[in-house]
Amino acid sequence: MQLLIFLLTYPILLAVSLLPYPLLYGLSNLLSFVLHRIVAFRIKVVQKNLKLSFPDLSDIERHAIERDFYKNLCDVFLEMAKNLTISEKQIKKRFKFENMHLINAHEEKGESTILLLGHYSNWEGMLSIGYHLLAKGYGIYTPLSNKYFDRLIARSRKKHKAHLVSRFNTIDFIRKNENENNVGLYGFINDQSPRVKPKNYWRTFMGVNVPVFTGAERLAKELNFPVYFAEVKRTKRGFYTATMSLLAKDPSQFKEYEITDLFTAKLEAQIKRDPSQYLWSHNRFKHRHLSPTAN
Repeated sequence: MQLLIFLLTYPILLAVSLLPYPLLYGLSNLLSFVLHRIVAFRIKVVQKNLKLSFPDLSDIERHAIERDFYKNLCDVFLEMAKNLTISEKQIKKRFKFENMHLINAHEEKGESTILLLGHYSNWEGMLSIGYHLLAKGYGIYTPLSNKYFDRLIARSRKKHKAHLVSRFNTIDFIRKNENENNVGLYGFINDQSPRVKPKNYWRTFMGVNVPVFTGAERLAKELNFPVYFAEVKRTKRGFYTATMSLLAKDPSQFKEYEITDLFTAKLEAQIKRDPSQYLWSHNRFKHRHLSPTAN
C-alpha cells in the first residue's frame, strides 16, 4: 500500500516542482482558498490556537491572521515540493543566510554547534544551510511512516548538502560524531509538543502553559555545544532570510531550562511580529489541561 500511494502521488509532486514560480503561486492561491473556505483543513485547531494566543484581538483581527496563515501554509507546502527539482543557484537566490560567520568561526576552531528554530515561515528552506557551512549540517527530524517518501525527502535534502538524522537516533549519532572528531551543525525544530511525563518542563508559550522539549538544551550542556537561534522571515513572496543569533556560547554556565526559555522568548517575539507565518494548524496546546497549574 505504501508503494502504491507513493507511485500515485510522486508524479503529481514532481509536476508541481517543475512549475515556474508564477504558476506555482497561482496554484498556491487556489489551494489556499480550497483548504480554508471549502475543506476547512484543521480549521478548529487553527481558530482555537489563535484565540488562546491572542485573546485580546477581535474576531475580525484573528480572522485576518487565519486567512493569511492558510496562504503562507500553501506557499510553504508547494515550496517543499519545489525543493525536489530546485537548483543550487535558485535556492541560494531565494533563501539567504545572515551572520553565518558566527557559526563558521566555531567550525574553524573544530567546534560543533546546535541551531534552534520553530515552525515559522519557510522552516524547510533552512535545510539549504549546508551551502554556507564549512562542516556538515544535520537536520533532526521525525521519519515519515511511508518509507518511500522518507527516502525521497532524504535524497532531495542531501542534494542540497543537508543530512537528515532521525530523532530516535539523535543522541547516539551526535556522540559518535564527536568521538570521531567530526564537526557538525545540528538543527532542531524545537517547538513541538512532547508527550506528557512526570518530569516534563512546563512553561508558558504564547500565554498558554505547555510542556516543552528540553532535549536540545540537555545535549548542548552535555557536550558544551554553542547554541544559536535561526530567525526565518519572508522578505517577499518566495524569498526568505534566516538570521543567526547566539543563545548560549558556553551552555554549561547556564541554569537549567534557561536556554530553552531564551529560545521560547525569541520565537514568541517572532510570532507576535507577524503571526500569519506560524504553523497554527499544529495542535501545540493539546496538553494545556494537564498542566500542573491548570484549574
